[in-house]
Order: sequence, then structure tokens, then C-alpha cells
Amino acid sequence: MRKVFGQNLRRTRLEKGLSQEALALEAGVDRTYISALERGIYSATVTMIGKLADVLEVEPASLLDRPMRARGRTS
Repeated sequence: MRKVFGQNLRRTRLEKGLSQEALALEAGVDRTYISALERGIYSATVTMIGKLADVLEVEPASLLDRPMRARGRTS
């Protein structure tokens, strides 16, 4: 799930036209933390997922959604 979250976070951030630095500033975290989340190095807390979703103006669940082709897999 860390990888899925990281990919969704990066895709959504880019769709919104935000840099890692801009997202980090709005969320009140360090840019390197955003980078680590996007690379799947760190796991985000539920609180942080909510905060990032608020900044990105998306539903928190959208950051955890698996791609359609991977939904049937259990890994």
C-alpha cells in the first residue's frame, strides 16, 4: 500500500501542478518527507493522508485506490 499511496500522491500532486516543496509547505511538512512518501519509503498516518488530501482537494480514499488492473491481487 505504501507504493500505491506514493504513486497516487505523486500523480495527484502533478495533476494539481504542485511541486513537492509547495505541497510540503501547504501541509506543514518537510519536502523530503513528501519525497519519501512518494517513493514508498515511509508510511503515512491516517491524519497525514487526510491533511494531504485536503491540500490536494481530493478524497483521502483516492490516495489509497489501487489501479484497476491491480485490484484483484492481494499483495
